[in-house]
Amino acid sequence: MPKFGLPASIHPVKFRNLLKEQIKIMALLHNRVSQKELKQKLFEETEHRITISFYRYFVINDPKNFRDELYKAFNKLKIFGRIYVAAEGINAQISVPESNFQGLKDYLDSCEYFKNLRLNIAVSDGKSFWVLKIKVREKIVADGISDPTFSMQERGKYLNAEEFNKLSESDNTVIIDMRNHYEYEVGHFENAIEIPSDTFRDQLPMAAEMMAGNEEKNLIMYCTGGIRCEKASAYMMHRGFKNVFHLEGGIIHYSNVAKQKNLPNKFKGKNFVFDERLGERITEEIISFCHQCGKPADTHTNCANEACHLLFIQCEECKNNYNGCCSNTCKEVKDLPDDVQKEIRKGIKNDSMIFNKSKRRSLSHS
Repeated sequence: MPKFGLPASIHPVKFRNLLKEQIKIMALLHNRVSQKELKQKLFEETEHRITISFYRYFVINDPKNFRDELYKAFNKLKIFGRIYVAAEGINAQISVPESNFQGLKDYLDSCEYFKNLRLNIAVSDGKSFWVLKIKVREKIVADGISDPTFSMQERGKYLNAEEFNKLSESDNTVIIDMRNHYEYEVGHFENAIEIPSDTFRDQLPMAAEMMAGNEEKNLIMYCTGGIRCEKASAYMMHRGFKNVFHLEGGIIHYSNVAKQKNLPNKFKGKNFVFDERLGERITEEIISFCHQCGKPADTHTNCANEACHLLFIQCEECKNNYNGCCSNTCKEVKDLPDDVQKEIRKGIKNDSMIFNKSKRRSLSHS
């Protein structure tokens, strides 16, 4: 009994009741349905879902308990999505049935730590998530910062869409994209500088090094929804830069406001998003190219060969020619029986480097 954290003298009946209650809670907090079934249920839904992202940096003393309570509340609202919780705050990308949207807002408003939370509504529609996953992590954004003197309390100033447009036109302003290369490739702000690194933790020191000598210039940091550029603005100030700004709500909020207020939209192309859609169109311009044939294209896809699963840009013609695969080799594997494919996949581990294989070059057709 003691290994469950209960007194040795606890009555057996009481213990059984407590154990049953704990099992019920654990069953609620974990998904027992296969991914295939969950996807099928999502596409069978007839009600429209709203895709939303939000984040907030605040102190969470007990991330595990916070996670469990949030899961129970969101599960009741039939919310799907991917949420990270850490001692430094929360980072969430979710979808909610339209009929439960007000219920979501009411729940968030009832929590002190979510008061006046900005919800970024997706620019484009689509089936974005099919399951609810809430994970406890060391940080909501992996930044690699180990300096104990770094603080999120000292961060750059917010810029709304109108302020961004005005300041971006100044010759004394540098616009810095704090996203990964595959995000920047399909869409970015006019004159934005890419930090050519594959991870946010590497981008931070690289951005500071690239901007050395520009400590007095206006530095505007931006990202998809605001979470990375907000931390990046704090890091740049920590490194001695004076006039640091970050785009409020990132590309998503900027694009919505620009549309609502009929402002010039300085973002060109497509906004990459980390869900099933893999992108939402901001403007009609296509600024990237198919990684296989080189024709203008900006549709990201994962190689249909599950043993590869490479993220790359593919035009419709190449999609048909390669059956959704990145090469003839992968196409041949995909055509094999399922049991043979499973054998091939055994022992293969795909990590974040899967995004980098096709960077700035065409894929091999072999």
